[in-house]
Amino acid sequence: MTHATISLKTDGFGQTARSDAWWLQPTTVFFGLSAFILYSTWAAFQGEHYHFGPYLSPFYSPELFGDSPHSLFGPKPAWWFSWLPWSPAFLILWVPVGFRLTCYYYRGAYYKAFWADPPNCAVGEPRKRFRGENSFPLILQNIHRYFMYLALGFLVILSTDVWNALWFENAVTGETTFGMGIGTLVLATNVVLLSGYTLGCHSLRHLVGGRFDHLSKRPMRRTAYSCVGCLNQRHMLFAWMSLVWVGFSDVYVRMCSMGIWTDWRIF
Repeated sequence: MTHATISLKTDGFGQTARSDAWWLQPTTVFFGLSAFILYSTWAAFQGEHYHFGPYLSPFYSPELFGDSPHSLFGPKPAWWFSWLPWSPAFLILWVPVGFRLTCYYYRGAYYKAFWADPPNCAVGEPRKRFRGENSFPLILQNIHRYFMYLALGFLVILSTDVWNALWFENAVTGETTFGMGIGTLVLATNVVLLSGYTLGCHSLRHLVGGRFDHLSKRPMRRTAYSCVGCLNQRHMLFAWMSLVWVGFSDVYVRMCSMGIWTDWRIF
């Protein structure tokens, strides 16, 4: 029997036999990620308006050093370089950035959108040689599994921020009372979406059950694997929803801190 190999890919950058709008997805990813990178970089350099009452922006959590009531170890440390701009976000933002940058989904997304490697499936790319991720610098992508451990810890920290966002100080009496504001729901939604993204991580799925040949003999591991696998099926959806919402969470806290938006109390 004779087998024929059919390929839609043709020679030349952007050349393809595909008839669909293959360029739409990488273009959307390019502008979406670019917008988030620009905003998050700007917000991190501000070093102010990142907290409002019991609310703390996720871009700055945990606040290791800073001037807000949420600071764990006091104000700006004396050892910080005088020539380097200061912001509490600089001490912690590298963790979520590293986790997303090395994420399996995001790799494929920004490889296509920013490097055209390739621009899309079965579309001609500007280079002839495939290097893969076995050499520097892309071999560093393998550190993703270690960023995952840190990201799981950040879920606990951000959940604690939601708990803190349930306690409001009375401006007159100084007493702290239990309540809920719109900001509480914003931060809680952020944790839910980040949990969906983080707990659906490919590395976590391998950690909880991918190392075994007979997973059926380990019912607890099998259940955990199934749960992670369920979230993993929607990994792209959670990746984008959590990215947009974590940015909106910072915007919400910032606007309230600047007095532009009003944080309505539910009770």
